[in-house]
Amino acid sequence: MNAHAPVDARRTALILAASQAIIGSAAPIAISLGGLAGFYLLGADKSLATLPVTGFNVGVALGAIPAAVIIRSLGQRNGFMTGTLVTAFGGLIATFALFQASFWGFVAGLVGIGVGGAFVQQFRFAAADNAPPEFKARAISFVLAGGIFTAVIGPQIVIFTRDLLAPVMFAGAFASILPLAAVGAILLSFLRVSRHVVGSRQDADAPARPLREIIAQPQFAIGLLCAVGSYALMSLVMTGAPLAMVGCGFSPDDAALGISWHIMAMFGPSFFTGALITRFGKETIVAVGLILLIGCAIVALSGIQLWHFWTALILLGLGWNFGFIGATAMVAGTYRASEKGKVQGFHDFILFTSVACGSLLAGVVYNNWGWEMLNWIVLPVTGLCFLGLAGLRLYVRANPA
Repeated sequence: MNAHAPVDARRTALILAASQAIIGSAAPIAISLGGLAGFYLLGADKSLATLPVTGFNVGVALGAIPAAVIIRSLGQRNGFMTGTLVTAFGGLIATFALFQASFWGFVAGLVGIGVGGAFVQQFRFAAADNAPPEFKARAISFVLAGGIFTAVIGPQIVIFTRDLLAPVMFAGAFASILPLAAVGAILLSFLRVSRHVVGSRQDADAPARPLREIIAQPQFAIGLLCAVGSYALMSLVMTGAPLAMVGCGFSPDDAALGISWHIMAMFGPSFFTGALITRFGKETIVAVGLILLIGCAIVALSGIQLWHFWTALILLGLGWNFGFIGATAMVAGTYRASEKGKVQGFHDFILFTSVACGSLLAGVVYNNWGWEMLNWIVLPVTGLCFLGLAGLRLYVRANPA
C-alpha cells in the first residue's frame, strides 16, 4: 500500500467532515422548523404540517441519482460545490415563500434544500472511495463526525435567527442557509482527490457488473434493508417529536434543543464507530443500533415529560449512528470502483425515498393516532431488520468465502 494513501485519505475525510458540519447544518434547520412552519402556514386542517419535511427528504431522494451523475461527470470537488449552489437556491425559495405565506412554495424550497442535501450524502461515499480498505469505516465515521458541529450550528441558528426577520416567523433561519452554503463551497474548494489509487488495481480495472447482480448480493440487500430501517425510523420519530413537544406545551426552543441533543447523539459516536466496526464487525454494530432504537421507543412510550422526549431523541440518534454507519460499511464492501456511481445513486434513491415516506407518515400518524403510535411502529421495523441480519449470518455460514 502506498505510504501516502492513509495521509491523503485523512485529509480528504477531514475536509469533507468540515464541509458536512457547515452545509449539513441546513438539514436540522429544515427538520426542526419545517413541521412548525408548515403548521403555522396551514389553516384549520394541520394534517400536512410535516409535508415540508417530507419535501426535504423527497428532495434528497430525487437528487440522489442526479447528484451521483454530476459528481462523476464534474469530479468530486466541482460536483460537491455545485451542490452548495442548489442548497442556497432552496434556502432562497423557502425564505421567499415564508414572506408570501405560501405553504406550497415553502414545500418547494425544502425540496430544493433536500436536493442539495443529496450531494452532502455523497460525502461519506467519497471519503470511503479515497481510503484504503482498512480505513474505509473510519473515513465514513470521520465525515459523519462533522455532524457533531452540525448539531450545534443548526439548532443555534434556529434559536437566534428564527425571529430575525420578524414579523415573518422562521424566515431568518432559512435565509441563513445562503451564507452556510457559501462557506461550505469555500471549504470544498480545497478538496483534492488522492492520486494514490485505493484498493487493488484489479478491482479498479474490473468491468462493471449489471446493477441487478450487485443488489442481489445478500450483504448489499441486508445492508440496504438495515440502512433504510434505521434512517426511516429516525426520520419518522424525529419529524414527529417537535410537533409532539409543542403539542404537550413545550416551547419551539425546547423542541429545537431536543433536536440539537438528537443530532449530537447521531454524530457524536462517529469518532469511534469506525473502530468498533473494525473490532466487532459491521453486522454486530448494526444490531446494537437496532437495540438502541427499541430503547428509544420504550422511553418515548413511558411518558411525556421533557426528559422523556430528550432521552428518546438521544437514543434515537445513537441507534441511527450505529445502525446507519454499520449498514453503509456493509454496502461499501459490495461494489467495485467501476460500479460506485450507479450503486451509490441507487442506494441513496431507495434510502431517501423511504426516509421521505417516514417523514410524511409522521404527520399523518401523529395527527390521527398521536405520539405513542409513532413509537409503536419502531418495534416491527427493527424486528424485520433483525430477521435480515440473522438470515445473512446463516447464509454466510452456509456459503463461506
